[in-house]
Amino acid sequence: MPFSFKRLDIPDVILIEPKVFGDERGFFMETYKASEFKNNGITYDFVQDNHSRSQKNVLRGLHYQLHPKAQGKLVRCVKGRIWDVAVDIRKGSPWFGKWVAVELSEENKLMLWVPPGFAHGFVALEDSEVMYKTTFEYDKELDSGIRWNDPDININWPIKNPILSEKDSKLPYLKEAKNNFEYGVNS
Repeated sequence: MPFSFKRLDIPDVILIEPKVFGDERGFFMETYKASEFKNNGITYDFVQDNHSRSQKNVLRGLHYQLHPKAQGKLVRCVKGRIWDVAVDIRKGSPWFGKWVAVELSEENKLMLWVPPGFAHGFVALEDSEVMYKTTFEYDKELDSGIRWNDPDININWPIKNPILSEKDSKLPYLKEAKNNFEYGVNS
């Protein structure tokens, strides 16, 4: 099996470790294989790939896209290190408003599956590049987000004064954010 799949404290969020074949020349690894992912509960089709570069201390998020085009994301860090966060925003979920986080890096080659119904964000622990697949194409009309430092969520970010975009600095708190996710219904 080219991957191991580990469900996190919020079991719908999955940490994926690819099998890496390395030698003195470098390495090879598979980063996605539909049959393996489907056998491990990730049954979505991916339709868009994104690549971002962030300098150290840049925080991106917390972002999500509303239904009917809610995005699941398969996230990996291809250069540097990030601290990646998923927040459950599905109304009625036993984990509503709870978060999980993992370090993704060029070195550990781990990937994080963030399903629809979760807000996603990360902070660059050093200059970093992130690539991620999404299950729906970006739709500006359905783009939404939550403030990174929402006290009701209380994420324990590893930095205190992140660099934010103007858009991210003005996002609403979870209790005021647009949200059409319901646990077990449309997530």
